[in-house]
Amino acid sequence: MNIVEINNLTKKYGKKIALDGVDLNIEKGKIVGILGPNGSGKTTLIKILVGLLRPSSGSVKINGEKIGVETKAIVSYLPDRNFLYDWMKIKDAGKFYSDFYGDFDEKKFEELLTFMDLNKDMKITELSKGMNEKLNLSLVLSRNAELYILDEPIAGVDPVARDQILGAIINNYSKDSSMIVTTHLVRDMENIFEDVVFLQNGAIVLEGNAEDLRNEHNGQIDSIYKEIFG
Repeated sequence: MNIVEINNLTKKYGKKIALDGVDLNIEKGKIVGILGPNGSGKTTLIKILVGLLRPSSGSVKINGEKIGVETKAIVSYLPDRNFLYDWMKIKDAGKFYSDFYGDFDEKKFEELLTFMDLNKDMKITELSKGMNEKLNLSLVLSRNAELYILDEPIAGVDPVARDQILGAIINNYSKDSSMIVTTHLVRDMENIFEDVVFLQNGAIVLEGNAEDLRNEHNGQIDSIYKEIFG
């Protein structure tokens, strides 16, 4: 059973083609890496999946449904930039999520804050970039969603925060759910991916099971990435 089904998906901005006839199925229960440099179409693809952009043509379904209210209810999305209000403290952000999402698990949120070394009384404006990333991820992972979509979750954070973020993803991922992660920091993240998709200029140039690709190419996913994009 597929959680995501994408057929001949195209997105144009004027004459610029951001996605060019993408076909992709993602199985339920998988962690999938969407890999490619900036400008390859990763964020455009993600924004279509979460309903922030409309495709120019083609079809997209999540759990058998067209993108809409039903799909938004089962998708937990981490955008590539901060999405919280400056007036908030961490506890306000938790309350905001709890009010907004019926599947928000407050106990899970408390556990994640402890794991991430974050105090509920800290103000959003006092947080470093790494702390902000850890808070945003804690909120997203505290939902009992069917599909988690994380757009560049470790971009621009220090190695300690990076390790904590990866640890949180691994420890809080449930086999009942699925996860899509976009990144260009492949070396740090490749060990969590079961399947990988390489995007270049809005088109898929290679996809498959991560372990199979390592064997076929006699190297790590990071080295395959460098072969394709280097």
